[in-house]
Amino acid sequence: MSAYLAKRFFLMLLTLVGISLVIFVLLWLMPGNIAVIMFDSAGFIDPVEMAEIEKELGLDLAIPLQYFNWIGGLLTWDLGISFVSEMPVVDELAPRIPITAKLAALALAFSVLFGLPLGVISAVKQDTALDYTLRVISLSGLSLPSFWLALLILMFFVSAFGTIPVYLAPPENLWDELLLYSVPAAVVGFRASSLIMRLTRSAMLEVMGQDYIRTARAKGVSNNTVSYRHALKNAMLPVATVIGIEAAFMMGGLVVIETVFNIPGMAYFLVEAIQVRDYPIVQSLTMLMAVITVTVNFIVDMLYALLDPRIRYAE
Repeated sequence: MSAYLAKRFFLMLLTLVGISLVIFVLLWLMPGNIAVIMFDSAGFIDPVEMAEIEKELGLDLAIPLQYFNWIGGLLTWDLGISFVSEMPVVDELAPRIPITAKLAALALAFSVLFGLPLGVISAVKQDTALDYTLRVISLSGLSLPSFWLALLILMFFVSAFGTIPVYLAPPENLWDELLLYSVPAAVVGFRASSLIMRLTRSAMLEVMGQDYIRTARAKGVSNNTVSYRHALKNAMLPVATVIGIEAAFMMGGLVVIETVFNIPGMAYFLVEAIQVRDYPIVQSLTMLMAVITVTVNFIVDMLYALLDPRIRYAE
């Protein structure tokens, strides 16, 4: 187990190094910088003042040195200074991280609480009207774009209630948070729940066709025991993987949803930073999302090995 853990951890670190290089190089290749933007907005360019600003921001250093300075700052949680607000990036992110974390957690909870039970029911009720209905719902969730569904929901709230559930002020209590985040979380979680539902159904049907399931039924074991105790336990292996992957990639869906619902989380802040080319914000947020994604995948690998010892023994 220790060898398997060490190998996966080394691969995780190697992946993060590669991602950091890609992020840095892509941003470096973008035309212009914050100094150019500042002088363009003023309508003139003073080479002397521009050189001073670039030196102050560290943009005059060699590219490799800029990269290592950035990595060193990440390791010490010194994410630099925002080009626009001139505030530490850590201070800019601190109030936004909990907002996105709560929204992502609620969306993941929605996807699991709906996708997993409905997938099991769809498998147990195979080829019935209920099964066909659930399959249509899951296919719709995979087909409908999140931004389009979010806009439809906003239009519904306007027509039905004369208002829309957007972020205007920080919630004062847990109930207000649930009311505010439940709609955008459901929009993000709808696609994930549909994927979990379809995969759970497929995994359950595959397991329920195994010989030991037929043997258990032949011995008189009840259908509920066979389905929910034996079949579901063995079908959870691929489902757990997908849940972990969806948790890691939940950030991608939040970029659109936070923008549509005007929620000032990390994803919405990333969009604003990209528009003004605030490179320290863009670099730090993108790298933070990458760290979250790779870490969740690492945890899923560990969970996979715990659920099926054959995986770690095969390494």
